[in-house]
Amino acid sequence: MPSEMHKDQREKVVKMRGLKKSFDENHVLMGVDLDLYKGENLVVLGKSGSGKSVLIKIMVGLLEQDEGSIEILGQNTSGLSLKELNKLRLKVGFSFQHSALYDSMTVKENLVFPLTRNVKGLTKKEIDKKVDELLEAVGLPQSANQMPSELSGGQKKRIGVARTLILNPEIMLYDEPTAGLDPITCVEINNLIVQVREQFNTSSIVITHDLTCAKTTGDRMAVLLDGQFKAVGPFEEVFTQASDQRIKSFYDYNFIK
Repeated sequence: MPSEMHKDQREKVVKMRGLKKSFDENHVLMGVDLDLYKGENLVVLGKSGSGKSVLIKIMVGLLEQDEGSIEILGQNTSGLSLKELNKLRLKVGFSFQHSALYDSMTVKENLVFPLTRNVKGLTKKEIDKKVDELLEAVGLPQSANQMPSELSGGQKKRIGVARTLILNPEIMLYDEPTAGLDPITCVEINNLIVQVREQFNTSSIVITHDLTCAKTTGDRMAVLLDGQFKAVGPFEEVFTQASDQRIKSFYDYNFIK
């Protein structure tokens, strides 16, 4: 677990201020402020369509905010050239909701592709060692020669995480990591997210609408409603002290139904 040091004394690896994003008349983010601290797993919780995925797509430059600023590892993303932004992106791993594996490549080839594209001068032995270590870390050491079509949904998620980790990112972004998975596999993926933080010393933002995922993986939660964060804090604190009844109703629906 991260240090118990007061959060304001901890290093901020992501700092969002006044973030706004609209699509025509659909105002998705309406002045968002949020910090991610070093060594922390932060869960962004909200219903489908609330803007959670938009938030992290802005972080990695897949979308551009209308207003506001984002600092990642001390760099303001708005002031970066394309070359500087691409360099920063290598430090931010994005685990896509649907894994986004290349269907025509084996598992090993999927992992090797970003490594050889971004890191020059590696020997075959070094590449093989890196791939073997990551497949072991995600619990699929025998899967190197399999095709994505031969994998279950949970296995694809694990390989997606392994491919994201291959470049040693400092920050991990998980987009709906348990979506579409059976309950047992959800538990395995939740545990993997916690394990990744411990083993690879990452700071993470976990985007989810799954309260079990939020409770298992998150040190803090930020609840996104109406384009703003209505509650930020530890899981129990958010749901016991929330002034917005919709937050309590969300908890009741998921845990007391």
